[in-house]
Amino acid sequence: MSAINASPASAHGGEILVRQLELHGVSTVFMVPGESFLPCIDALGDRRDSIRTVPCRQEGGAAYAAEAYGKLTGKPGVCFVTRGPGATNASIGLHVAHQDGTPMILFVGQIGSDTTERACFQEIDYRQMFAPVAKWVAQIDRTDRIPEFVARAFAISQSGRPGPVVLALPEDTLWGEAAVADVLPFRRPHPTPDAADMAALALLLKEARRPFVIAGGTGWTDEARANLAAFAERFDLPVGVSWRRQEVFDNRHPNFAGHVGYGTDRALAQRIMEADLLISVCSRLDEPTTEGYKLVESPVPVQKLVHIHPDSDELGHVYRPTLAIAADPVGAATALAGLKPDAPLNWAGLARSANEDYQKSRLPHPTDSAFDLSQACLHMAEVLPQDAFVSVGAGNFALFPHRFMQFSHLGTQASPICGSMGYGLPAAIAAKLAFPEREAFAFAGDGCFQMTMQEIGTAVQHRLGIVILLCNNRAWGTIKAHQEREYPARAFALNLENPDFAALARSYGALGEVVEKTDDFAESLARARAFAREHNRPALLELRYDVEYITPDTRLSQITENALARSAQH
Repeated sequence: MSAINASPASAHGGEILVRQLELHGVSTVFMVPGESFLPCIDALGDRRDSIRTVPCRQEGGAAYAAEAYGKLTGKPGVCFVTRGPGATNASIGLHVAHQDGTPMILFVGQIGSDTTERACFQEIDYRQMFAPVAKWVAQIDRTDRIPEFVARAFAISQSGRPGPVVLALPEDTLWGEAAVADVLPFRRPHPTPDAADMAALALLLKEARRPFVIAGGTGWTDEARANLAAFAERFDLPVGVSWRRQEVFDNRHPNFAGHVGYGTDRALAQRIMEADLLISVCSRLDEPTTEGYKLVESPVPVQKLVHIHPDSDELGHVYRPTLAIAADPVGAATALAGLKPDAPLNWAGLARSANEDYQKSRLPHPTDSAFDLSQACLHMAEVLPQDAFVSVGAGNFALFPHRFMQFSHLGTQASPICGSMGYGLPAAIAAKLAFPEREAFAFAGDGCFQMTMQEIGTAVQHRLGIVILLCNNRAWGTIKAHQEREYPARAFALNLENPDFAALARSYGALGEVVEKTDDFAESLARARAFAREHNRPALLELRYDVEYITPDTRLSQITENALARSAQH
């Protein structure tokens, strides 16, 4: 990093900090205003034509939106919150960014340095508080060091495996004045496999009989996706995408094998377990992707494992790979683009067979439910433009869009890997701000939605035409399934007495409709899309369905019956 050769005039800390954001290409900032960073708010007001400031209703929603913005754009999502309660509320977004590998910077207003160590009003040591869920946590104690710390934050958040950074801003730093040069933006390198890595991979492919590719992670580009697809085509390789990374490989591609994670199709799970060579392209192979480390055993997998990952510390951390390669999606896919088979392949029709299994998995099970969430998702997959954005919160309802919808482009999907509830609506807000020309949809459960439903006000205020699919089964569905599995027929504390969500949406000035029959969904969706497009306001469809249909494959009563039968055997 080198400083710009200029002789800047003296300015207060808030002005210096926001000037750095502008220099680093920040165009959108999410926040909940607080008195602890007033100089920053004032400086953002002066730059309202170049930096869009989005005040949210609660810090959790602001942090979620910033995380989603970073995930979709590849540039750090920026969020400002006040000290103490504001920071604790925002921690949920940091956790998502940390688990998902999303570049994000959280600026936290902080008490003045003259009152530290007195347990004063809203005092927290953020280094201790956020250390487990951030790549770097620091406090800027000198006004003249603001450019240095901000530049480092942008570099750390984007390097290796991306992630969140936290910078605490003491009041005296922001109100203080300094004449200090700016620091030029960070340019992210793309580590690439060397020739020996590629030679070793080529030999493993030559010896394999049942290879399989799992792609995931962050930092993909259109070119990288195209290079990976070309590699898969040349070697007739089936490609699955890791948990909630559906957008990294075209789901409509003939080599696509499906989504690997909670709710994985059993034929796909069996295919992965029986593979003799597993190539993980930038996926961590985390717990959801491996179904609790069963599809890929830790520490030594049954399959020969080629693990490609941008963070060298990740390689060998959970798995002992046959071949470890430190590379990011851009560098890895560029190298894979140059790899070609030099002999007939030992497998024939492997990708076609995997894709046929994937197509079968999208056939919904018959149901006598008045509203079938499977059919609703299939309809959306048919009628939505391929560049439409879809966010999915957390809960068993999420298994339906994950199974039946398809994603063909970058920037079309965002979901929290860590299963954090309340994510869908703020993520859709971020997507509509990042890509205003695209349609944006948010899936949320009735429990999930009520975590951040106040952000409807943010969408209305900023005239964002998003469509919310509120999946209402009047229960904490995921926990209900677990409870019936472990304590059958003893359900407790899991039913929800909900408001009229459609009426609630209308009270904000949004469209609100209730859909209780599958046959009514297509027309309701068309009305919601038209309203969002024509009025630039959100539309909410409350989809009321029976909790009995807990997953695309399973009924709740089946879980209970199976658990009772197991208990009887003991």
